[in-house]
Amino acid sequence: MIASAGDSAVSNGRRRLSCSDPAKPLAPVEVDRVIADRETVQLGGIILTAHLTPGHTKGCTTWTMPVATEGKTYQVVFYCSTSVVDRLVNNRAYPNIASDYEHTFAKLRHLPCDVFLAPHGSFFRRDDKLAAIQQGRKDAFVDPTELQKFVDESASAFRQELAKQQAGVKTTK
Repeated sequence: MIASAGDSAVSNGRRRLSCSDPAKPLAPVEVDRVIADRETVQLGGIILTAHLTPGHTKGCTTWTMPVATEGKTYQVVFYCSTSVVDRLVNNRAYPNIASDYEHTFAKLRHLPCDVFLAPHGSFFRRDDKLAAIQQGRKDAFVDPTELQKFVDESASAFRQELAKQQAGVKTTK
């Protein structure tokens, strides 16, 4: 198991994660290696590069790798997430959450990306792309503009949620 320092604290028996059902916490895992920003992992002949993109979690990590096929090399991005899942204002457990999101959006905008993949198929229109492949379109997953569009939409949703939470804090004081 490889994780960034920000997420390794959730493992190694120190904390149990809960999924959508709090009555069914996920068992902690042991982290074998803590990875830093821009470090690489080699799996067989493939080299993955870690890009720390905190916000969704303290240690959210986006991974990149080149893929060569039919004489072309594509940059693939395995997106962590930028969905807002926690309190952005007055978050004692994660006080710099909002600034981490902003730094992450800036970083993601500069990642070269031809193929955008993510933890949820809806983030990258997986079903549409699979249907296009079924219809013979081999390059259905190639779209150099998709990551940028997704980051822009996510940043907009984040800023709306941040403003909403900031307004709620002002009205409760």
